[in-house]
Amino acid sequence: MTETPNPNIIDPDTLTGEMRPIRPAVLSLGSNLGDRLANLQGAVDALADTPEVHVVAVSSVYETEPVAGPDGTPDYLNVILLADTTLSVGTLLDRVLAVEDAFGRERGEQNAPRTLDVDLVVVGDRLSDTDELQLPHPRAHERAFVLVPWAEIDGQAQIPGHGKVADLVAQVDTSGVVRRDDLELDV
Repeated sequence: MTETPNPNIIDPDTLTGEMRPIRPAVLSLGSNLGDRLANLQGAVDALADTPEVHVVAVSSVYETEPVAGPDGTPDYLNVILLADTTLSVGTLLDRVLAVEDAFGRERGEQNAPRTLDVDLVVVGDRLSDTDELQLPHPRAHERAFVLVPWAEIDGQAQIPGHGKVADLVAQVDTSGVVRRDDLELDV
């Protein structure tokens, strides 16, 4: 059955004549400074309020040990967010960076503590290898803090070039990834 468009609803694509594909996107969100849970909630809310981004699912909150951070780096709270978007990859990246900036993200030392870290892990079948963006994320397949929450909400997920997320979980050390059932995000 074909759905007839509602003439009373203005679709932005009909205004410009552009048709843009809907791409599934996987984003990894983490925070280890300040009110970590509030930072994650704010980021989820900001992404959900982004035009042309529809949040499909958000994982449970996980507390994770920092990877390769300086001594004394506090533990992270992490979630995976699944979304459908018609934004270009560049525009989605710009939005992600703006959300990080809104939560006081300071760039500098690699793996330093941060109020908010949002990474594009996979965006449809797009591949990118530029200074600004690598897709799929080059280390997602080896990071338990990405794989464990992602497998929780999408058991069939795959990382292009690396295989099924569920299979990858079995290949990494998950001992530093703890589901925090006492912490919830409003989605």
